[in-house]
Amino acid sequence: MPLKNTATAGAGGILHPSTLRPLCSVPSLLLSLALATVLLSSLFFLRSAPPLLRSSSSSSSSEIPPSPSADRIRVHVAELPRSLNYGLLERYWSSPHPDSRIPADPDHPSRPTHLRKPADYPPYPENPLIKQYSAEYWILGDLETPPGARGGSFAERVASWEEADVVFVPFFATLSAEMQLGRDKGKFRRKEGNEDYARQREAVDLVKGSEAWRRSGGRDHVFVLTDPVAMWHVRDEIAPAILLVVDFGGWYRLDSKSSNGSSSDMVHHTQVSLLKDVVVPYTHLLPRLHLLENQKRQTLLYFKGAKHRHRGGVVREKLWDLLVEVPGVIMEEGFPNATGREQSIKGMSSSEFCLHPAGDTPTSCRLFDAIQSLCIPVIISDDIELPFEGILDYSDFSVFVATADALRPNWLIDRLRSFSEEQKDRFRQNMAKVQPNFEYDSGHQGGIGPIPPDGAVNYIWKKVYQKLPMIKEAIVRERRKPPGVSIPLRCHCT
Repeated sequence: MPLKNTATAGAGGILHPSTLRPLCSVPSLLLSLALATVLLSSLFFLRSAPPLLRSSSSSSSSEIPPSPSADRIRVHVAELPRSLNYGLLERYWSSPHPDSRIPADPDHPSRPTHLRKPADYPPYPENPLIKQYSAEYWILGDLETPPGARGGSFAERVASWEEADVVFVPFFATLSAEMQLGRDKGKFRRKEGNEDYARQREAVDLVKGSEAWRRSGGRDHVFVLTDPVAMWHVRDEIAPAILLVVDFGGWYRLDSKSSNGSSSDMVHHTQVSLLKDVVVPYTHLLPRLHLLENQKRQTLLYFKGAKHRHRGGVVREKLWDLLVEVPGVIMEEGFPNATGREQSIKGMSSSEFCLHPAGDTPTSCRLFDAIQSLCIPVIISDDIELPFEGILDYSDFSVFVATADALRPNWLIDRLRSFSEEQKDRFRQNMAKVQPNFEYDSGHQGGIGPIPPDGAVNYIWKKVYQKLPMIKEAIVRERRKPPGVSIPLRCHCT
């Protein structure tokens, strides 16, 4: 904060002769004038000194982080090797091996005819298993955009971590995990021979060894972990940081299929919380349907996906059995490959409502495909957390149903049939307004270029900005603790 100029009217009885006592001696007067001159010179020097000189003590680890800016969030990008972000994409595109989890990998045909040429900013994969988690790519692309082209971004990139509100960690953690899962899934939970683990370890060691991490204990660092298994081996080490996640359902050390969700080895939810973390949207896989393109919808309720799921997703199988034979309802099992994508486009664009039950985690990409298709989401997931709540009100364009009610025979169908045409039209009108808020793609090659002000990346930074007062308080509390005393971040999780 600039120093206050104390050489104002009546300040210390020095500058205004009317304030001097009439019986003061000449030597006293001269001494007072000399002191005033020194004081004014000192103030002028402090106010006009270059920023580097004024902040010469900022390298001290005891400095309090800067207060948030009123209109933008200041972001410093941590120094990581290119091999952990865009270089990882280059490796992906140079590999001829298809993804073993899907019948036809659109990025790696079984007989590759060419390899993509290296680029400064390679494209993100079209493989639906990977593309749905592409937030990491678009967020870094915004920060990599030259300053002159970033006028619409809520994030201001700064060169020094001392002046930053947060430190963004440019590790494509999701891509790293998915590459390992797609090529050798059997090694994913092990450390030996696991390339993803080696990358996780490299990224965390570099970040935790920095002055920026030591200043805050990592509490002002931002990691993108949109894949539920991203950075699976090191989550306990980055738990204090701000985590960008699609939901909180994937935070387990062990698959709860084997532990029944009650194992002592589970990563407890003191590691993830709405107090410090941000829920972000999946990248939608279906194209946007504009309101003017909407046509009469023939189907009442549509669902396409896997019938059998684990954890909270077991409700999906029960719903399937209840609904599969109901007139006006389409329940299709399938995967969003080329054929499945066309089926989903047709099914969602011709249906009034789209079913969104919990899967292995409380949410899925299906919700955002429904929004882009103007198909009213029917959300049946009691533990769901949604992106941008507090900015958006999902009840304006979605129907929320308790799991217990949805499993009552005929209850759900009767509820959906009770909505009038006017109510459904209002849902779709509201949905059309928020469609841009869930859009990551900036429309520029490599993700480098101006982002839409009302797009997903800006909304993510606005939600991170809301966390800053709490993060700053946690950092200050940590610093005042006596040696040997732990003051953890209090996360009152839902």
